[in-house]
Amino acid sequence: MILIDYRDTRPIYEQVVERFKMLILRGVLHPDDKIPSVRNLAVDLSINPNTIQRAYAELERQGYIFTVKGKGNFVSDSKQLLSNYRKEIFAELQKLCKNAFEIGITEEEIVQSIRGGDAHD
Repeated sequence: MILIDYRDTRPIYEQVVERFKMLILRGVLHPDDKIPSVRNLAVDLSINPNTIQRAYAELERQGYIFTVKGKGNFVSDSKQLLSNYRKEIFAELQKLCKNAFEIGITEEEIVQSIRGGDAHD
């Protein structure tokens, strides 16, 4: 379910957050699904439980999961999650494109690069 890439430069907790977000946004995990306990996931991934706790806290802060005392952590029912994530992606794209335009990269070069062409030289 969750795999850690130890060659990734991002902290492990960020990778866990990103993996869970993608599972939720893709519909692999459904609203009210129980996610693994901190301890179980830490054992499965062979990482410190504090790392998982930090990831779960971040997922809860972002609205992807909620905690029920004594029961565990569950996937949120917010239908806004995908819409909000799309807005974040488009905001990042706009920022990147603005930076690209400022150094002279054209819209055509950006589109060609996205489509897999070689426009970066």
